[in-house]
Amino acid sequence: MTTDRSGRPDPPDRAARADRVRHADRLDQPRALRRTLRSHYDPETFGKLSERIARFLGTARFLVYMTGFIVVWVLWNTLAPDTWRFDEYPFIFLTLILSLQASYAAPLILLAQNRQDDRDRVQYEQDRMVADRNQADTEYLTRELAGLRIALADVATRDFLHAELQRLVDDVRARPR
Repeated sequence: MTTDRSGRPDPPDRAARADRVRHADRLDQPRALRRTLRSHYDPETFGKLSERIARFLGTARFLVYMTGFIVVWVLWNTLAPDTWRFDEYPFIFLTLILSLQASYAAPLILLAQNRQDDRDRVQYEQDRMVADRNQADTEYLTRELAGLRIALADVATRDFLHAELQRLVDDVRARPR
């Protein structure tokens, strides 16, 4: 138990706070868990879900469903009996629903695009590394072929040997016996 300057014991919360401060600077001990009101979510799972939603929002099926929903809404609220209507002509509630849907769709689409950009960046880096490796291999093979051509220039070819042997045969025949 700690005491204050006058020698009286510190209140329990003060002592606990002092103990936390002492341990906060220690790197050899894990930090104490803090309770927060924020909920924990897995960013990867949320990202995958947002991609699925964004992928669905970009389909013809979604457009057909949304068009059908709006047509049914408008027809219901214009042709149904007055007691059954719930959104009169300016269709304020429909506008609110569409605005709410758009306000959620835009960030989800942006999140999905950012994740796709990250994947494209990684793919680009891998493609660049493969291209660099292929270029290095091609340059190596080109140097090897050039070396082989230079080495073959010093090697007697079949035609050269044939011509030399023919010349020697002609020289032997031309000598007097």
